Amino acid sequence: MNACIRSVVRTAISRNVEVIGIRRGYDGLIRGDVFPMDAASVGGILNQGGTILLTARSKEFMTREGQEKAVATLKRHGIEGLIVIGGEGSFHGARVLGTEWGVPVVGVPATIDNDIAGTDFSIGFDTAVNVALEAIDKIRDTAASHERIFVIEVMGRSVGFIALEVGLAGGAEAILIPEVPYDLDTVCKRIASGRARGKISSIVVVAEGAGDAAEVSQRIQEGTGLSTRYAVLGYIQRGGSPTSLDRVLAARLGYAAVDHLLAGRHTSMVGVSGGSVQVCDIDAAWTIEKRINLNLHELAQVLSI
Repeated sequence: MNACIRSVVRTAISRNVEVIGIRRGYDGLIRGDVFPMDAASVGGILNQGGTILLTARSKEFMTREGQEKAVATLKRHGIEGLIVIGGEGSFHGARVLGTEWGVPVVGVPATIDNDIAGTDFSIGFDTAVNVALEAIDKIRDTAASHERIFVIEVMGRSVGFIALEVGLAGGAEAILIPEVPYDLDTVCKRIASGRARGKISSIVVVAEGAGDAAEVSQRIQEGTGLSTRYAVLGYIQRGGSPTSLDRVLAARLGYAAVDHLLAGRHTSMVGVSGGSVQVCDIDAAWTIEKRINLNLHELAQVLSI
């Protein structure tokens, strides 16, 4: 997110537009936690994970009274347009401001889950995958040394984008995701077959929305008779220095968001499709289901034999 904030601020300044930062999202907007930003205010943040603007949930913003306070803050500080960087929840709030209160808004997708339609990739996804991949590579060393099976749970809410990507890149023997029904007996047979051919360790990647790592681990140990352990990577995936892919994506989308906002393309979202920056209605973030590439799941199965 910091790379995107930097891009938005410096692009806007290059267009002779003043920039106001809002701390803690809609909660900060309600409370008037805003401050002017210049080019220097975003110096040295490109390599930092997280967001210098901080983030917070706001139940008050879900009410009419809370929204009225937020709009009052915008008017009081002369804020004529809003760029919202976030996921589905942030975009719902942006849509409310745009359609019900007439605030010009443009959304920039930023979620490690990568579940927002209208863009091939969301800011943060590639970094989360690489953080998880590094952890899995290290765990595989332990798995091989002890001749064990490791079940590794990764984040992703109700979708399997992270699990599929990291499982394929990490050579997992099985990838369990919500989008593909699975049978643990079949997984056990696959692992046992690999052990019979000389494999001394196995990695099973589980998306958090597809099952509990502890339960899957127990089932696999019972089904194979092999020593099995599990690890839940958790919030480690949400931090870390962003990858070059994420930094470039954030820079491109921040730049595009400013230009679309100034051009009058409101209540919209910028994203990237086929390598090109695109703009679509912000409703696409939740009205269109983003489908996972099942060809990658088939490829992972073929390569893991």
